[in-house]
Amino acid sequence: MKLRPYQQEAVEAVYEHLRTRDDNPCVVLPTGTGKSLVIAQIVSDAVQKWSGRVLILAHVKELLEQNADKIRILCPELDVGVYSAGLNSRDTDHAVIVAGIQSVYTRACELGSWDLIVIDESHLLNSDSEDSMYKSFLNDMKTINPQVRLIGMTATPFRMKGGLICKPENLLNHVCYEAGLKEMIAQGYLSPLVSRAGRAAVCFDGLHVRDGEFISSEVEDLMDNSQLVDAACREIVSLTQERNSVLIFTSSVEHCNHVAERIAAYSGTECGIVTGSTSSGLRAEIIARFKGEEVPADFFSSKAPLKYLANVNVLTTGFDATNTDCIVLLRPTNSAGLLVQMVGRGTRLHSGKRDCLVLDYGGNIMRHGPVDMIQIKEPGTGNGEAPAKKCPECLALIHAAYMTCPECGYEFPPPEKSNLNAHAEAAGVLSGQVSYFDYDVHSVEYSVHHKRGAPDDAPKTMRIEYCTGFNRYESEWVCPEHSGYARRKFEAWWKRRSKIAPPDSAVEAVRLADDGALAKPSKIIIKSVAGEKFVNIVDYELEELPDYCPEPGCYDANPYHGSDNYDEDEIPF
Repeated sequence: MKLRPYQQEAVEAVYEHLRTRDDNPCVVLPTGTGKSLVIAQIVSDAVQKWSGRVLILAHVKELLEQNADKIRILCPELDVGVYSAGLNSRDTDHAVIVAGIQSVYTRACELGSWDLIVIDESHLLNSDSEDSMYKSFLNDMKTINPQVRLIGMTATPFRMKGGLICKPENLLNHVCYEAGLKEMIAQGYLSPLVSRAGRAAVCFDGLHVRDGEFISSEVEDLMDNSQLVDAACREIVSLTQERNSVLIFTSSVEHCNHVAERIAAYSGTECGIVTGSTSSGLRAEIIARFKGEEVPADFFSSKAPLKYLANVNVLTTGFDATNTDCIVLLRPTNSAGLLVQMVGRGTRLHSGKRDCLVLDYGGNIMRHGPVDMIQIKEPGTGNGEAPAKKCPECLALIHAAYMTCPECGYEFPPPEKSNLNAHAEAAGVLSGQVSYFDYDVHSVEYSVHHKRGAPDDAPKTMRIEYCTGFNRYESEWVCPEHSGYARRKFEAWWKRRSKIAPPDSAVEAVRLADDGALAKPSKIIIKSVAGEKFVNIVDYELEELPDYCPEPGCYDANPYHGSDNYDEDEIPF
């Protein structure tokens, strides 16, 4: 068993924590980065090096099976058992046991003494009852073995229903190691994520929160609207023509059925459905078809692979279909953890897969931020302000404080609840993703700008405001009175627009601009970076240079004033 560098670092961080601290550590590794290998290495070391016993706890039957199977494959020398009523197994004498917390939380004495307890997918600790089961079980285990230690493993260091996992009062207390999603993508361990604009979504202002999540009945009423379903499914089929495996998250069973019907109608191909009531046999068949696996002819009827698969609250945690190259979020969630888990279904690498497209119809990226820059709101702190909002014109994700979109100039109306609006999230799914927009310029205004709080004799700048629509403006600043790099940048800006030499003061620059010395801009090109508040004007289309001749002696036309000594603090932006 050979670990990747970050996996080895995670193992060592756990051991360092256990040696030096008395509380309980948590390892955070994004979906698809091999959390099972880290667990297997810790289990192997505990049993073979230190003659210990390890108990791995999880909530869901599928997770128990996956953990047991993977440890057996990775560590064939270990004696691995399973304790789960749902799996009809009650092993107790093995060195390693994978168990369901619902089956064992009152049976600590039956299981005996343990040295390490690992909670897999620890973000699933959602309710007081689940907390109580784990706490009760851990207290009983400490009675049997006061030295027992607890370790958490997750892809998201916050609970599905809000709040951070690690706190002094929680079962887990400290994140001892965390690998970033963006970092793992950059290093080639995960598939890149991309997002596309759409035209089918709703206004979520009327949704209420209960136990940290939107009330399911309200979500269903909002999302299972025939007009919205029809528009969204038509668009999904259009945007996924070049995709191979499209995983769709819906809000309810009825919504899921309606989505599958419309997807099939528009695509001409079947859309699979998996819900909580889907039988285990049918579910296995549908998932196998979605993964492109060959279904045994003597067990299932011969059926074609599935390109589309819709589900309801099922295929979030523990579902591995590496071929998934599109994630569709046809539901809103107030849970940052659930957002990361859903998107994480598409981050695994697969042969021939270049990236994973994320289509967000639930406003989730806008609500929580790019998935590598999630903003957590602790329960009880109020709703607060969303970290971003979406422009209905250009679909850009912008800071919530803007009343005018800095990308297209759209003027936001005063806050009020609005009607159904069809329009899908276009925000960058990862921070740092770059988008470019070009806008026609209707008019331009020049003014002298004095930096707030600066002394009266501080260098002034020239502010340029481009009107790109009714009451829509984009601004930039140039620095005729600065020295070094800022001055040289201004000179290049000026010479691109005028046949006369650059002036030495902001006042003269504005006067000459107003007098017709500069070429008129017909278009500006703007760069926007997901997760950043401001945008930049990076290029222009200009009309012909004017044949402007200033009156003699009206200004000093020497373009080489100022020193080449560059002081970064002098730049006002």
